[in-house]
Amino acid sequence: MIDPSQVTHHDPQPFAHLGVPNSALYRQVLRAFARAKERFVVHLRPEDVAAELDRDGDEQLTQALEKLVEWGNLRADADTGRVTSVEDFHRKRFLFQLTAAGHAAEQAIAFYEEAIGRRGALQSVALADIADQLESLREFAKQDDPDPVKVHLLLLSLAERFSSLADNAQAFMASLRRAIDFSDGDVEGFIAYKDRLIDYINRFIADLANFGARIALLLTELETHGHTRLLRLAARREAADAVPDGADETEAYGRTEAMAHASWENRWQGLREWFVSREAGRPSQARLLRQSAVTAIKQLIDAVGLLNERRSGRSDRSADFRTLARWFAEAPDEEAMHRLWRAAFGLTPARHLTVTAETLTAWREKGLSPGTPWCDTPPIRISPQLRATGSYERRGKPNRVQDRSQARRLLLEHAERETVETAAARARLRTDGPTLLSELDVLDPRAFRLFLALIGDALAARLPGESEVKAVSGDGSMEIRLSPVPGGDQVEIHTMDGVLTGPEHIVEITDLMEIL
Repeated sequence: MIDPSQVTHHDPQPFAHLGVPNSALYRQVLRAFARAKERFVVHLRPEDVAAELDRDGDEQLTQALEKLVEWGNLRADADTGRVTSVEDFHRKRFLFQLTAAGHAAEQAIAFYEEAIGRRGALQSVALADIADQLESLREFAKQDDPDPVKVHLLLLSLAERFSSLADNAQAFMASLRRAIDFSDGDVEGFIAYKDRLIDYINRFIADLANFGARIALLLTELETHGHTRLLRLAARREAADAVPDGADETEAYGRTEAMAHASWENRWQGLREWFVSREAGRPSQARLLRQSAVTAIKQLIDAVGLLNERRSGRSDRSADFRTLARWFAEAPDEEAMHRLWRAAFGLTPARHLTVTAETLTAWREKGLSPGTPWCDTPPIRISPQLRATGSYERRGKPNRVQDRSQARRLLLEHAERETVETAAARARLRTDGPTLLSELDVLDPRAFRLFLALIGDALAARLPGESEVKAVSGDGSMEIRLSPVPGGDQVEIHTMDGVLTGPEHIVEITDLMEIL
């Protein structure tokens, strides 16, 4: 038997246990030591490990401990704490504990397993926490001499909450894309929970729009009051624990404080870029996440439709042609076959690309309709060159390439004009709070169409018995809250196209594009 206390580790191999036949037992043993370390238990005896694993202390467990010592995951020390006789002294007993390499390997493996199996979450609670922490920091920024301890703890909590929010959102969107692609293979489960998933994403989109605007405003106010002063307080407090390095302690302290301050500035910049858009071409990460979530909802709906088509047994082209052949075989007469041919392929009204002017004149003089049988129409005159050579291309210099820059410019101007008109319509519909339908002014046609779409979405989302309903437009640009007025009269909404009548409601319309 190998004496574990005599094993030396010139080159530790803490990951060697992953590729051996008995790797499952090694993983269980090391997890037992990791759990013990979390309970602040440093050493474990073999019987402690056996009890942790709920098994007997057999020879296989003893060999596993020895191999882990050999690979450098564990360290073995002589156990002299329970020696009561000379025989006990000569009997080899050991205390085992995780080495630095073994502990680092366990942390790396745990992080890998968590990252691979992580599905993430959209954390609305984290958004509220970040807003509350920024409000507290704003109050400290207004003070002449803020408490460095409280400021540092607030910044640490803010960094931890923001990091969790960003990582979980990224993991959730990645897992959502895998679900849409059906890589998980759980089709039945996907169809069963898609409604709850869409509702979950919708709630987060609304919370992100509300809290995102609040957080962006708080960040701007903090920078106005001098957030750098708070970051420097946190950096100075972190530098106080720095280990002296070199002969000049003051220089080492200043270098450590500068590095800590640069780190906090980088975190603050990341927080700002997450919630505050720089310009039209550089939207914030929150806005991009919101757009991705809206796109994911559309993809979920399309995926469910595709699944339903697959489950309903959609036929392919070969099956369609076999069915059509059976219809031809079952046709009662030749006239019915011709009618089936025209209905299936629609080739009867085709005209040749090189119809001559004489043919067109003859058709015009006879006043032919599209339903005229081909046998009752004048013949089509074609060029003899087409019959002789099979080509009607004109010889000589090719036609000039058309310049379509003017058409592209017109299309671009049209798209820009539509964007401006749509933005104006959103601004026209936006209310400053709950208001009555009867108080809406005259609406132009574009604003009225947008208003009808919002009303339709809200009424479609209302469940029986609900008094208030909230809905977001299909493109995620607007939100409407709608609730009926008990005993309300019929109201009229005047538009340029007419008057819309309906029961009185309280309505609140928010332009989500203005918030982010």
